[in-house]
Amino acid sequence: MLFIIFLVAAITAVVVYLQRTYTRFSRAGVRHLPPVPFFGNLLRGVLRKEHMLDSITKPIQAFPEDRIVGRYELLTPVFIINDPDLLRQVTISDFDYFTDRRPFTDESDPMFGRNILCLEGELWRAMRSNLSPLFTSSKIRMMVPFIVEVSDRMVQALKTRIQQSESGYIDLEAKEVTGRYAVDVLASCAFGLRVESHSEDNEFYAHTRAMTNFNFLRFLKTCAFRSFPTITKWLNISLAPPGTAKFFEDVVMNTIIHREEHNIVRPDMIHLLMLAKKGLIPFEIKDKAGDEGFASVEEAGQRKYHVDWTYKDLVSQAVLFVFAGFDTVSSSMAFMFHQLAINPVVQERLYQEISENEEKCGGKFEYTNISKLTYLDMFVSECLRCWPPGGFMDRLCVKDYNLGKPRPDAKHDCIVRKGECIGLPYWAFHYNPKFFPDPEKFDPERFSEENKDKIKPYTYLPFGAGFRNCIGSRLALHEVKIFLYQMVLTFKFSAFEKTPPRAQLVSQGYDMEVKDGAWVRLHIRSA
Repeated sequence: MLFIIFLVAAITAVVVYLQRTYTRFSRAGVRHLPPVPFFGNLLRGVLRKEHMLDSITKPIQAFPEDRIVGRYELLTPVFIINDPDLLRQVTISDFDYFTDRRPFTDESDPMFGRNILCLEGELWRAMRSNLSPLFTSSKIRMMVPFIVEVSDRMVQALKTRIQQSESGYIDLEAKEVTGRYAVDVLASCAFGLRVESHSEDNEFYAHTRAMTNFNFLRFLKTCAFRSFPTITKWLNISLAPPGTAKFFEDVVMNTIIHREEHNIVRPDMIHLLMLAKKGLIPFEIKDKAGDEGFASVEEAGQRKYHVDWTYKDLVSQAVLFVFAGFDTVSSSMAFMFHQLAINPVVQERLYQEISENEEKCGGKFEYTNISKLTYLDMFVSECLRCWPPGGFMDRLCVKDYNLGKPRPDAKHDCIVRKGECIGLPYWAFHYNPKFFPDPEKFDPERFSEENKDKIKPYTYLPFGAGFRNCIGSRLALHEVKIFLYQMVLTFKFSAFEKTPPRAQLVSQGYDMEVKDGAWVRLHIRSA
């Protein structure tokens, strides 16, 4: 009898809890799609039946005129912002109410716990203020020679493969190439290592892939961190494979020790982090949005904070540099290669602009000239509209905030409580026909000199928005444009039977990948 009473009480408590949880939006006057108990609106995502960006976009498509819609991520209600003016408000004007991101781990994690992506509150402000000067255009451009060197090696390796082939061409899956390029750039620009991933599988490449592989287990861990943080901390769950965490910690520390002992100076990220630890980086940010093209973001002004750097902090920031820079760049460039293959007119126009610049420069590589190539920037900007590296970000409310009426006919304002979450659906904005007519069409002309000023502010957000935008956007744009320049100048991209006729996302998980693979065929261009 006691067992039955206990069981009934437990079931009643669970039912009451679920009823309270899954009526949060109804009580706030926010419309949403029906949730499934315990899974919320994530059931198809958990079962890997749809991409997470599709599940995020569904409530917006269901209620397109609403300023705020709702989505349940397991047991967590997320208020999704569907209005660019409101998005600007919460990321800029009223940022103090939304300073933090939802954690996907905690400080005990050996690799991710102390990086700028996971820090909160004053710790985040302090770290961001110290890291921002490291990512200015002047600092990033010191790394351009390293990027060019890696690009040259990759291009030469592909040329050799084509020359050795009997057919006079090679077929390749684009992300395999762009992934190896991204790893080599990160190894060089972060740690001063030459790893040659373009020609072999090496330890650095293997551990980078392991660290960034967002498989089903890591998806479940992330959900657990966000929905049950106390339990995951108690169980000491880490996102990173133990061997991978130890590998990168050793790389960072051995590099620092070697440079300090031999007084080695190389203007890469480890060097800049070492200077920052010593307080030798001036707090001076002069970059403006547009320095590297339309997609670049302006570093929002922040005051200088003092940070007592530990070596754990150095390791965390260096590892984040690899974690954030690998999959974002490799995935974006894979989509770009695919677009070149299926859009020969676009490719030819891009080649003409690049070859004319090459002739003007006498074959001498000048990044300052590349950064001014208008059609190259138009092409990159449109690719980042169609396939932004993230697609969706969130913010935690740190004190109660009034979002206003969720839709014109709502009777009450929507109040987000401290500890609740809002979602910023960049992907949905990029595919909203109100902001980008015929959004499924790939059209670089959207970003021409005549058209780009017509784009409504805060509807184009490939690198996020506000004070917590992507700190590495300038490096990413340098990396992408240099490789595109070299590849289009050297090779002709074409489609073949394995090339998808249009780029669609894989139907499961978070991965930004072309469904069935971004297969392209490469020929060497004739002189």
